[in-house]
Amino acid sequence: MSLLSPSHTFLRHHQPPIIVHRNTSNSSTRHSLRSFFNAKSSLSLSTKTHQCLTNDSTYQLHFLPDVTSLCESNDLTKAYLLLKENPYNAQIKEAIGVLLQACGRLKSIEIGKKVHEIVLASTQYSNDFVLNTRLITMYAICGSPLDSRRVFDNLSAKNLFQWNAIISGYTRNELYSDAFMIFVELITLTELKPDNFTFPCVIKACGGIGEVGLGYVVHGMAAKIGLIGDVFVGNALIAMYGKCGLIEEMLKVFEVMRERNLVSWNSIICGFSENGFSHESFNFFLEMMSCDVGLIPDVATLVTLLPVCAVEGDVEMGRLVHGLAIKLGLNQEIMVNNALVDMYSKCGHLSEAQILFDRNNNRNLVSWNTIVGAFSMAGDKRRSFDHLRKMLIEEEMKANKVTVLHALTICLGKLDFPSLKEIHGYSLRHGFQNDELVANALVAAYAKCGSMTSAEYVFDGMRSRTVSSWNAVIGGHAQNGDPSKALYLFHQMTCSGLEPDWFSISSLLLTCSHLKSLQYGKEIHGFVLRNGLEKDPFVAISLLSLYMYCEKSFSARVMFDGMEDKSVVSWNAMITGYSQNRLPIDALTLFRQMVSNGIQPSEIAITSVFGACSQLSSLRLGEETHCYALKASLMDDVFIGCSIIDMYAKCGCIERSRWIFDKLTNKDVASWNALIVGYGIHGYGKEAIELFEKMHEQGQWPDGFTFVGILMACSHAGLVEDGLKYFNQMQNFHGLKPKLEHYSCVVDMLGRAGQLDDALRLIDEMPEEPDAGVWNSLLSSCRTYGALDMGEKVAKKLLELEPKKAENYVLLSNLFAGSAKWDDVRKVRQSMKENGLQKDAGRSWIELGVNVYSFVAGDDMLPESEDIREMWREIEEKISEIGYKPLTDSVLHEVEEEKKINLLRGHSEKVAISFGLLKTTKGVTLRVCKNLRICVDCHNAAKLISKVADRKIVVRDNKRFHHFRDGFCSCGDFW
Repeated sequence: MSLLSPSHTFLRHHQPPIIVHRNTSNSSTRHSLRSFFNAKSSLSLSTKTHQCLTNDSTYQLHFLPDVTSLCESNDLTKAYLLLKENPYNAQIKEAIGVLLQACGRLKSIEIGKKVHEIVLASTQYSNDFVLNTRLITMYAICGSPLDSRRVFDNLSAKNLFQWNAIISGYTRNELYSDAFMIFVELITLTELKPDNFTFPCVIKACGGIGEVGLGYVVHGMAAKIGLIGDVFVGNALIAMYGKCGLIEEMLKVFEVMRERNLVSWNSIICGFSENGFSHESFNFFLEMMSCDVGLIPDVATLVTLLPVCAVEGDVEMGRLVHGLAIKLGLNQEIMVNNALVDMYSKCGHLSEAQILFDRNNNRNLVSWNTIVGAFSMAGDKRRSFDHLRKMLIEEEMKANKVTVLHALTICLGKLDFPSLKEIHGYSLRHGFQNDELVANALVAAYAKCGSMTSAEYVFDGMRSRTVSSWNAVIGGHAQNGDPSKALYLFHQMTCSGLEPDWFSISSLLLTCSHLKSLQYGKEIHGFVLRNGLEKDPFVAISLLSLYMYCEKSFSARVMFDGMEDKSVVSWNAMITGYSQNRLPIDALTLFRQMVSNGIQPSEIAITSVFGACSQLSSLRLGEETHCYALKASLMDDVFIGCSIIDMYAKCGCIERSRWIFDKLTNKDVASWNALIVGYGIHGYGKEAIELFEKMHEQGQWPDGFTFVGILMACSHAGLVEDGLKYFNQMQNFHGLKPKLEHYSCVVDMLGRAGQLDDALRLIDEMPEEPDAGVWNSLLSSCRTYGALDMGEKVAKKLLELEPKKAENYVLLSNLFAGSAKWDDVRKVRQSMKENGLQKDAGRSWIELGVNVYSFVAGDDMLPESEDIREMWREIEEKISEIGYKPLTDSVLHEVEEEKKINLLRGHSEKVAISFGLLKTTKGVTLRVCKNLRICVDCHNAAKLISKVADRKIVVRDNKRFHHFRDGFCSCGDFW
């Protein structure tokens, strides 16, 4: 069969004989003519009637222009009625074709179906190639490919145009597999040859399926038929290879094309863009602009380039594209305006995005979704919800699934729960809850708002559950502190036959981290290795976090060192893990390595480094990190600000903490808390109270951490009445339920003040079972005040809770030693040996220049030990002259008095101070840290040393700071 024969058939019109009648506006005459034609007895036309019809030629000529005019003005109903009233018009076929095209353009399927009925009712047109082709196309455009297929299947004969129309219809509706199967039928069941309309549709279907193998086959067929040089086929191949990620093949097709049009360039630019080759996209755009053909970018070009600018965060390039859009007069095109709003918002220029949105007078749903999504992505709940309300109420525009998803992403806490319920209600009313993405987002949003009951309600109502659905509810339980439920749900998911993905594994590892279940975590690690998931960055980082949570920093480091591509997140996880596991030196070493590798540290890494400096009391390193944060313009970050306040406070520079605090432009609750806690550990109770009251005056509402700080400050300053006042205020005025840490602070405060019975009474009245921290505080106070009977009872409780902690045995031993009950001391020490426990040796360290020097009590093996002893002899001689006498009661060993004095001389803080005096010039402040509580003898000695040496000495023990100056201590001898 000739390839041209279908075209000839398509062009052939079977028209009825032209019947001309008289032009008259008399409706009765038209009615009589209609009656005449419908009369069964009239087998032929009379001479009179024939003459009347011949005179109506003007009406015949106006019919098609009238239908066309109505279609162009979108009045399809009138156009349809005009068709219906003139079934025998000579131009009826052309009019039907025009109306079917208009139905497709306006997606008016109801009118289209009525026109279809007219075609079916006519024996002349029911199998007409042209009209049936337009019917197939109209239904496809209106989103009803099933109707298209019915028309196609009912045709007694089909030419290439109908085959092309059905393939195009399936491709248009993203039924790519169906499109390809129809193509297979075309080439196997008919003798028709695909043309340059067939191949682009089929090639697009191959890209949609994602089967590049099929694409290769179709590419080969096009080459064999001789259509490979066709520009439309070439453009489709470029788009298909780009979608399948085959950049080299895409580029080869483009390079061999003899003819290229604007679509060719747009396709290659889009292919590079979709595959993350942003620079190549821009390069091809510039090449297009400079080529001799003189192509002018269109809307498709601009809306391809602008997302590339957004992904790269290249606002300058985005502005250039914006300028080009204005120059070409395309900036008011709705698609371009939406892309510009999206670009500016993703580049962090929300004000410019807002201006463009406001200037757009032709906003559609995509416009509103873009601006709602922009503020949602920026975390600006207020403006995101404001735009959502305007869209729904003022513009009376219905939200779609995309709108709902944008709104759900900003429901992040308990305060957003009412808004979340509204969004859920809207989704139910409009049937969105059946969409998998919306249902999963609802589960995740309820989880973030802390309502796992609602999350499970949505989950249970899902018709079908995918891995993503399970992930949402598993992740919710993992994040909301119910790891056991998360594990149970994971087991249910795997039993249902679904394979976990990287998100499932990450959630499960988070669960193991919360449970500190190292054994189960290792089993999951094994699963990861067996299934090749170890290279997934999220899984790898989750494994790092698991080992750090379980205090297996060596295992984490082995994993980290074995990672080929270390992301910023992986560096952050390691540095943060070291800091949280109280391995500050490792954290700082890794941070230096990170910077030397040219990796820009994020706010998380900087915060962890400040935490490490705080643990070491390393002022110099803290100052260096502070300078780095200033240079990197990170000071506006609230977490960085809080970390710096905390760092200076824990390095003994509370005045600098206050200076940083006063300089902060945005003070949140965490900022106030950091300084209040800082005042607390320095024993500045009155200053902490003043700051607390100022916080209240400025409208900042305190939280549980604030009251931990203020209670601790009152405890260290001996402000019992104030402390009890704030403890009551916390419950009665602020409505905060005290937790164990608050009770521990109050017990410590009462115990330090010697009110041991009141402290014990408070413990008995606590609504919760006291933990080891509460009993530890009371036992320390029993030791201070020699309350032996109460101390023994408290120690019994403490050892029941923590039988493997050496510090608890040491406290009990010291209690007995303070009362000279040496037999009991020996029994306690024997228990420690049996349990394999050892007392921590007294250790102090001092930072001088770029080095940190550490000293252990009684260690005489240092290279400079003799110089240090000589320095101490000089100091001891001077302080003895102004009243120093060794307080041997501080030595809790059963030895001779002279031995006790020698032991006191070897206390690590005395050695560190002596070394500091030896190595520094007059006027330099000495900053010493100690791992244990400073003893009374060392405290007395430090006061007197500060006077005779005319130095300020700052000592940080494991409880608080002591600032010694001119013979006095900031604690007022109350610690």
